[in-house]
Amino acid sequence: MMRVTNLEPTAFPRLLSFVPDRLCIRHTAFTRPRCRKSSLFTTSCLNDVEVTIATDHNYGNKQVIAVTPRIYDYLLTNVREPPILRQLREETASMRGSQMQVSPDQAQLLTMIVQILGAKRCIEVGVYTGYSSLAVALVLPESGVLVACERDMTSLEVAKRYYEQAGVSHKVDVRHGLAVDTLNSMIENGEGCSYDFAFVDAEKRMYHEYFELLLKLVRVGGVIVIDNVLWHGKVADPLVLDKKTESIRSFNRALMEDERVSISMVPVGDGMTICRKR
Repeated sequence: MMRVTNLEPTAFPRLLSFVPDRLCIRHTAFTRPRCRKSSLFTTSCLNDVEVTIATDHNYGNKQVIAVTPRIYDYLLTNVREPPILRQLREETASMRGSQMQVSPDQAQLLTMIVQILGAKRCIEVGVYTGYSSLAVALVLPESGVLVACERDMTSLEVAKRYYEQAGVSHKVDVRHGLAVDTLNSMIENGEGCSYDFAFVDAEKRMYHEYFELLLKLVRVGGVIVIDNVLWHGKVADPLVLDKKTESIRSFNRALMEDERVSISMVPVGDGMTICRKR
């Protein structure tokens, strides 16, 4: 198996060294300390491509490609990233908290959803420096609007500068402050069920509250996308019990049982759940 060291959390990770033409098959049984349940998994490697088969054989031994640095590098070279977005990504990479920025493949998926919906009215909770909001604004029609909620003014100033450079400032309604306050005021102003799309990438312990407010603002048939639902893989580790991880686990369980929406959890970026309001 390949060894990866000092992996840098950049949007375009550098290509690391690999052992060419290596074929390996591994079957491993393990029991974690303090964990009662044993697990069995199978991992196969062919030409540096890792393939994982689900533990439960009732899934038909479905093989899934694990995203190695080489595969992810290939994926990113096949993302259509407008120059203005690339410029923003590169500037953000030098800033504190740059890992919060969505990746180009995530932004590409978000914009495709917006286009498929024919969305004209959108909301973003958690803007940071504006990569995802700028991507969405670029594909909105001239009459479209994106309400961009962000509490950090320093990062928001970067986003506003790029909205201006891209010529989409007239499409973005910037709201500086706590997103909960903004969303509540929008509901009080009679904007319920008038939005087509919403994206959440903000305080993880607030996901439940954000979601309930957005359900009131998004129309039937509209879509809400929630980022970081796999939370660096921590949600799958029963030994990780910090408050943010537990909150995301709780949110994921609640969505599974929520008949108000249709859902699909996809392993893009740090995991995203796409919810369609019924």
